[in-house]
Amino acid sequence: MDRIIAGTMTWGAWGRNFSTAEIAQLIEESVEVGLTSFDHADIYGGYTTEQAFGKGFVESNISREQVRHISKCGIQYPSEKRPLNVKHYDYSKKHIIASVENSLKNLQTDYLDLLLLHRPSPLMDVNEIAAAFQSLSKEGKVKSFGVSNFSPSQLQLIQKEVVLDWNQIECSLSETTAMFDGTLDYHQTYGIGTMAWSPLGTYFKEESPAGKRVKKLLINLCQKYSLSEDQLLLVWLLQHPAKIYPVVGTTRIERLKAAKEATTVELDVQDWFLLLEAQKGEKVP
Repeated sequence: MDRIIAGTMTWGAWGRNFSTAEIAQLIEESVEVGLTSFDHADIYGGYTTEQAFGKGFVESNISREQVRHISKCGIQYPSEKRPLNVKHYDYSKKHIIASVENSLKNLQTDYLDLLLLHRPSPLMDVNEIAAAFQSLSKEGKVKSFGVSNFSPSQLQLIQKEVVLDWNQIECSLSETTAMFDGTLDYHQTYGIGTMAWSPLGTYFKEESPAGKRVKKLLINLCQKYSLSEDQLLLVWLLQHPAKIYPVVGTTRIERLKAAKEATTVELDVQDWFLLLEAQKGEKVP
């Protein structure tokens, strides 16, 4: 898996609503700069974005062997394509398999490199999940399995029956919970890979006292390291020993390229803690 993963959530109806030609071009440009892993979910775009991506991929000059497709399932999301009464979760064997088969059809591929359960459900039955995973693995439709947004206890529950390769969680300088609640410790202990969605956090999205403190510090660090603010935020995250893989949601190739470049830099340990201190507004304990 590439250290920087291209998130596709905003490529379609929930964002830029790219045409087939525009998606094909962005796929080609992403692969050219070294980003070959693409993060999907069945619900993106109200169950439309995987299909849009699949059409673009077929139009691109990229082969299936050059890329890795990650997708997620389990959330039943009320939308035009699914007029449900309520948002809920379905982790029955039947639904997991049907979701994967639909993703394969939409992405126009024979297999997923990685399938993630999108969010934990209070009604999930690990035996049902294990049966689905075993079936999908045996048929070659999914190469590896994981979860998303699962806590250590939920990971432990699932691991009673299945081997998990990844957990995709929210993690950034402005959302450090996983660094202190045992989640990243658990990942390292049991060999579970860590992906981080929203790796830049709220820094570019909202004004806050914490954001102002971080910005003041970043101005100096940008000069010291010859990096942009978004690159420094990624470098900070990449430095954690859990070997976090950021899922970058930008649709601009120059920012994807910059994200890739951030993987070659390391912060001085004191600068790492200065950023943490600026975010928290106090010294570490």
